[in-house]
Amino acid sequence: MKIKNLSINGKTFLAPLAGITNLPFRLLVKEYGCAVVCSEMISAKGIFYNSEKTLDLLSSKKKEQPLSIQLFGSDPDSMAKGAKFIQDLKVANIIDINFGCSVKKVVKQGAGVALMKEPELTKTILTAVRKAINLPLTIKLRSGWDHSGQQAFKIAQIAQDSGVDAIILHPRTANQGFKGKANWDLITKLKQQLSIPVIGNGDINTVEDAQKMITHTKCDAVMVGRAAMKNPFILSQIDDFLATGSYKTSSNYEIFRAMERLTRMYVVYFEEKPACKMLRGRLSWFVKGMPGCSAFRKNLSCINSKNHILTLIKEFETGLV
Repeated sequence: MKIKNLSINGKTFLAPLAGITNLPFRLLVKEYGCAVVCSEMISAKGIFYNSEKTLDLLSSKKKEQPLSIQLFGSDPDSMAKGAKFIQDLKVANIIDINFGCSVKKVVKQGAGVALMKEPELTKTILTAVRKAINLPLTIKLRSGWDHSGQQAFKIAQIAQDSGVDAIILHPRTANQGFKGKANWDLITKLKQQLSIPVIGNGDINTVEDAQKMITHTKCDAVMVGRAAMKNPFILSQIDDFLATGSYKTSSNYEIFRAMERLTRMYVVYFEEKPACKMLRGRLSWFVKGMPGCSAFRKNLSCINSKNHILTLIKEFETGLV
């Protein structure tokens, strides 16, 4: 598929997830064959005020490309300047604007899903960003503040008319969060409405779910978030299944090597002590449902070094044989 002039080899996107889709995790997923990886949400105001924490989120490596960097905010000027700043860094292949985050502190700023109530402001922001950059521009939407999807359809049309190159739709309302069921019928209707690519997101928990979404909605690609947290292989498995009708299930051996790989990358990127604190929660995703996973999760709560983590992983793996 193509987004503007960017050719993408595959139909899978890693969803932007705050605190999750950092550089090490994106590199891991890219190594296992994801078509496009996405950054965590990045504040346009944080860029504007030269926040060190915000700028750290823009760290990238060539081998993770194509990379989509997601920007959030509600001020047209800072959004345009933030997008231009990202483009000038030459790390992003796509800039995405968040219209879907329903976290209270984001909504209170008038950003994320709050923008779906503001069509005129939306048009001003998208027009300003489009003028500021020539990179492919996408937006990620929810269905809106009610179940009808009418806000999503309206904002998507404004986006297409303003020069946005693709739309990502997560068809849950602002109030649903991740609860309830995603209404894939809204993706179908949006695809029928627009001439630009539509990427579907929501309730893709298995490889087969991705095929069902594409068959049901005729969307151009799929975006996967939470399922990739526990199975970084799922995105390449989806692409294989869509291309050939079959895919290789990841073995326990591959899962444990992925855990070791992520551990080493976290330590290099975040340094050992911060990495250990973060990995206490992260590594438990990979072994969910395995015999003894509760004890392993408990042991992770006291990890204090890279070698300690690698030893626990090896002990757990050996105990499963």
